Amino acid sequence: MKREYQVLYQEVEDGWIMATVPELPGAVIQGKDLAEARIMIKEAVELLLDSYHASAMKDAPGNAIWEILTVDVPVT
Repeated sequence: MKREYQVLYQEVEDGWIMATVPELPGAVIQGKDLAEARIMIKEAVELLLDSYHASAMKDAPGNAIWEILTVDVPVT
């Protein structure tokens, strides 16, 4: 399943780039430059979502019903 997220890049001290995904608290990294920040934030989001999924699967009761929900989210 693919999902798009908006990433916010900001220059911080000493020229480092901070990348955050406002929709995903905890998805915050710093890279030496924009190229490194792009790679690292993608990796951070993948790991964070995998962790959320694993936790949800573990915590769900045995009789839970799972389904896929698709929604349209406007991009601003």
